[in-house]
Amino acid sequence: EDAAVVARKMIAALSAPVSVEGHELSPTVSIGIALCPADGRDVDTLLKHADTAMYGAKEAGRNGFQFFVADMNVRAFERLMLENALRRAIEQDELSLHYQPQIRVADGQVCGCEALVRWQHPEMGMIMPAQFIPVAEDSGLIVALGDWVLEQACRQQALCARAGRLLTIAVNISALQFRRADFVDRVADILARTGANPRLIELEITESALMQPSDALHERLQRLGGLGLGLALDDFGTGYSSLAYLKRLPISRLKIDRSFVRDLPGDAEDVAVASATLSLARDLGLEVVAEGVENAAQLEWLKARDCQIVQGFLFAPALPAADFLAWLQACGAQPAGTTD
Repeated sequence: EDAAVVARKMIAALSAPVSVEGHELSPTVSIGIALCPADGRDVDTLLKHADTAMYGAKEAGRNGFQFFVADMNVRAFERLMLENALRRAIEQDELSLHYQPQIRVADGQVCGCEALVRWQHPEMGMIMPAQFIPVAEDSGLIVALGDWVLEQACRQQALCARAGRLLTIAVNISALQFRRADFVDRVADILARTGANPRLIELEITESALMQPSDALHERLQRLGGLGLGLALDDFGTGYSSLAYLKRLPISRLKIDRSFVRDLPGDAEDVAVASATLSLARDLGLEVVAEGVENAAQLEWLKARDCQIVQGFLFAPALPAADFLAWLQACGAQPAGTTD
């Protein structure tokens, strides 16, 4: 009980907003607690178990504390095994990209697709991104993984272009990947090596990567735009966004997160968030992509409010490249694009 009291005091003290170079930052604190003698009788064991509990606090949503329990060791071991397996998967080409079509609401034509990474483990079978992306982010493997995804998507775009299909491919970029000082140079190198048309590649950047707008961030986005790449703000509304940056940064699209689309049009709160996003985007001259569209009622609601682009199971799940191209041919869709 005393440890819990101290942890709460630490969280309260360390969570207070602080001012750094004119920006107000709000830290979060994750604390792990191990008790002697139940969790260990020496410093090394106690620190190891407290560290394990701290990761448990992070997984539980951050800004809280967790006591060590024995099964955390099992979970920590499983996480380490997954991290090691992911490192091998990147090196040994066990990963693949699936593509989910994006549909232009006005005419029902395919105007692009989103590249989504999948991991087919030789023993564990298909491992979904929700399982391994957090591990990649915590371990730093997300940088190598992100580079691999971007390169494969660029190669696919170049192949499509040579086959006469002008297809825009959207690629997710993690905050850690985007914040690297050499990120733009790495993107330029991938474009050069793959021969992809940058005007048919769109980078989806999350709100968390743009939470603290600065001259350096603005310059980085300008440089990406200068390469000819499209820039979209992913998962809009799920972070701690400041609307001010939308008018200052060279973003051309907002993506409404599937969590705000799932219960449309019956949920009043989702209606309010989606309506506000569509209205804001219209006033700022931005396109909106709604993801997670699964039924006709959702589509009709979005169409009535001038949402330009949609994607989701109503049209197709994410498909391997060959299946995606076959789907395009079977449904008679002709991808829209540009030769610029």
